[in-house]
Amino acid sequence: MTTPALAPDEGKAAVRGALTRYRTIAYIVGVVLILLVVIGMPLKYIWDQPAVVQGIGPAHGFLYMVYLIAAFDLGRRANWPLKRMLLVMLAGTVPFLSFYAERIVTARWVPAPARTDHQPMH
Repeated sequence: MTTPALAPDEGKAAVRGALTRYRTIAYIVGVVLILLVVIGMPLKYIWDQPAVVQGIGPAHGFLYMVYLIAAFDLGRRANWPLKRMLLVMLAGTVPFLSFYAERIVTARWVPAPARTDHQPMH
């Protein structure tokens, strides 16, 4: 049994929905990872205070799994090559990289804003 093909507008809507979910979780995972690395790790390894890592670490792990699902879903709906999908998935493991990856992914699907410099075109 095969599933019917999506109409072009339905396919675009599916990608837009997946992109919104991906962008949201990429931002959340990026913020939580930065908190973990910038605050939690120094507290644990310099001042022997593991409480932040014990709280944020498992939360980041769970959220990263959600990030992987969202990235996979977006990649599948957007027909990404496997290499691109894997690179986007790995971006959630490096501080600040999920923000960069999110911007790159979004730039491919969201049109650039109209020119606003108000200079006459020659």
